[in-house]
Formats: sequence, structure tokens, C-alpha cells
Amino acid sequence: MENTQTRTNSTTTALCVTALFMGLNILMSSFGVPVPGGRCYLNDVIICTAALLLPSPKAAFIVGGVGAFLGDLFFYPTPMFVSLATHGLQAAAIWYIAHRDGNVTFKNAALGVFVGAIIMVVGYSLGRAFIYSTPYYAYIKLPYQILQAAVGAVGGLLLCFKGGLLDTFNRMLK
Repeated sequence: MENTQTRTNSTTTALCVTALFMGLNILMSSFGVPVPGGRCYLNDVIICTAALLLPSPKAAFIVGGVGAFLGDLFFYPTPMFVSLATHGLQAAAIWYIAHRDGNVTFKNAALGVFVGAIIMVVGYSLGRAFIYSTPYYAYIKLPYQILQAAVGAVGGLLLCFKGGLLDTFNRMLK
């Protein structure tokens, strides 16, 4: 009976943390830092952090893709499907690479967020070119996409490894 109770508590905790990260992603994808020509959103920090911490790629995809989708739906719906696909794939790729040895190491996490940053930049560039019917618009936004991806990757790594979030999260789920 105790084993079932422990498993239920762990599942409930993981579900609640996934919902918390999804809410943070919605919040951070709704408000951006003003930059020349638009805004730079900080939701990539949440996506990278969640992908490194959460126990499954499905949870990472939900936080990344569905969270960004809902944030766009509420405040700026034009790119919401681009956000769903791009951020969802970004989070899943980070999760698979970072967790490939069964334990998240800095080396695997750094590789994962780097690949995730590339997925985000390429996905949004292609999505913008398609949505706005011009590659020129995607080209103009490219430096800001790279900045957003870099801030997200570095921020996620710092929170998890230097901030001790990875150790705290692992103790919480055990």
C-alpha cells in the first residue's frame, strides 16, 4: 500500500509542477522585453528549465508547446500554431538529449539546450516566413530570435545547475 501511495504522490507532484511551468510559460510568452523592431520574450528560459527538470518528454512538450500556444492565443494569436510546433519540439528535443544517460549532466543539458535553440530559431524563422508571406520579415527578426534562444538556453542552465534547481527538484520527486 505504501508503494502505491508513494507513486501517486510522485505523479501528483509531477503533474502539479508541469501545470506550474505551463502557467509560467503562458505568462512569460505574454509579456516581452521591448527591443528595436518588436519584443524579446523570456519564455524560453521556462521551456529550457522545464525540459531539464520534468520527468517525461510529454510533460516537456506540453509545457513548451501548449504553454506557448495558449500564451499566443490569449494575446497574439497569429503565430500560435508556429509556437505549438516549434516550442513543443524544442522542449522534447532538450528533454531527450539531456536525459539520454538516465541522469541529467551539464554536458548533456548544454547540448540539449543548444539543439533546442537551433530548433527554435529555425522553426520561428520558417514559421514567420510562411505566416507573413515574406522571408524578409523572418530575416529582420533573426537577431532577436537568436538572442531569445541564447537567453533561454543560458538562463535554463543557470537555474538548473548554478541555482540548484535540478538537485532540489530531484529531491522533491524522490
